[in-house]
Amino acid sequence: MEKIYYLPTHEYVKIDGEFGYVGISEYAAKQLGAVTYVDMPEEGDELTANEEFGAVESRKAASDLYSPVSGEVVEINEELVDNPKLINNNPLEAWIVKVKINDFAEVDNLMDPAAYAEFCEKEH
Repeated sequence: MEKIYYLPTHEYVKIDGEFGYVGISEYAAKQLGAVTYVDMPEEGDELTANEEFGAVESRKAASDLYSPVSGEVVEINEELVDNPKLINNNPLEAWIVKVKINDFAEVDNLMDPAAYAEFCEKEH
């Protein structure tokens, strides 16, 4: 079973072995509306937990992206370059970057799905 964790800024990390797939939550995708552009780092870039690594733009707004974990970008989701709307269709499958995680202890600072759902309810 894959493990998924969230930041209060609505990014998620899905952990698969030593890697994490980072994207935005369904809640964030709904708030943004139709995604028109995703600004991503490059392969080989280092991400730092809780620091900005890119942005997502929609017709309504632009939103900075923050990394839930620290690590090296080993892959970017090339499909989002030509079709950023994939994020709206299925945010948990339309990850933005794949990261080789440096420190799994950082996950302890993130919300699990139940805590995140509760957090989103309070935002309404």
